[in-house]
Amino acid sequence: MHTAAKIIDLLSKRGPEASICPSDVASALIDDEMAWRAKMPAVREAAAALARSGRIVITQGDQHIDPHEAYRGPVRLRRGPAF
Repeated sequence: MHTAAKIIDLLSKRGPEASICPSDVASALIDDEMAWRAKMPAVREAAAALARSGRIVITQGDQHIDPHEAYRGPVRLRRGPAF
């Protein structure tokens, strides 16, 4: 499954106000539990593209992350207005 599709799939299985961790997506995309970190750049890129289209929102604490800007640290992915 494509990375963006997996993000949408995982969010669809949760409540409208729920969030997921990008590492949840990376882990779901691979069979090797130890190799999920290698998928994180692709997950972050897919999340940023989905956030730019309004399908998801990237949050860090209570703040929305601008998907056009680089960010660091732990984030959560939530349904956006165009979900």
